[in-house]
Amino acid sequence: MVDRIIKTAFEEDLGDGDHSSLSCIPKEAIGEAKLIVKDKGIIAGVELAEKIFKSLDESLEIQVLILDGENVDVGDIVFIIKGSSRSILGAERIVLNFMQRMSGIATQTSAIVELIEGTDAKLLDTRKTTPCLRYIEKWAVRIGGGHNHRFGLYDMIMLKDNHIDYSGGIENAIKRANHYLESSGKKMKIEIEVRNEKELAEVLRVGKVDRIMLDNFTPERIREALKIIPEIYEVEASGGITIETIRDFAETGVDFISVGALTHSFKSLDMSLKATFN
Repeated sequence: MVDRIIKTAFEEDLGDGDHSSLSCIPKEAIGEAKLIVKDKGIIAGVELAEKIFKSLDESLEIQVLILDGENVDVGDIVFIIKGSSRSILGAERIVLNFMQRMSGIATQTSAIVELIEGTDAKLLDTRKTTPCLRYIEKWAVRIGGGHNHRFGLYDMIMLKDNHIDYSGGIENAIKRANHYLESSGKKMKIEIEVRNEKELAEVLRVGKVDRIMLDNFTPERIREALKIIPEIYEVEASGGITIETIRDFAETGVDFISVGALTHSFKSLDMSLKATFN
């Protein structure tokens, strides 16, 4: 998937050639450049950057000075790239675009993980990602210390409000989901969303799910809900969770907290790739 993403990125940006470089830089020119950070945060995308450079020109040499997941400050040099000047410039913007966004996601994720440190809650991302870039963005979440929820519609059954309504209710949705798994031979977890205590009671009556998502419950309501939810179920809190309140949610004792903002509302980390001369 990463290879396909890189290939598409080059098709989009490089097209039939970098005519700016082709027009003024000799084919045999050799150069060196440094990736310089202009913001404070968590660096992410170093491993991806190496893949991008190598996919364009295998002869390029990269000296990594700061690894994915490490803290960076203004002026830090993450890596030095050496080789064909044309190749360095051909990959420059693609590398920066990915790394700036990945580092922004990782930085935000790390900050939120720190807010719930000391609790048993794990921070999850969601499917609220940029189309076709989900793997990259979820990779950045992992680098920042978060955890990935399901990757797509195909690796977990998640019965949300619309599924329940279209199925004719909670019991129908759960029974049909279990029958589907049995008849298809597929093995995957079933998660169900509940919007209130009445729906929770029905889920507990029917059973046959692995995780219960308490959607838009307050911390106080979650604490009360956890008193009646058996330990065999994983419990996830979602909806209405902010930076200011996430600690309260984590301290309720839930297993997971999902936050869509990890991948849809973040500030990219500023950085640049600058030519250097000895």
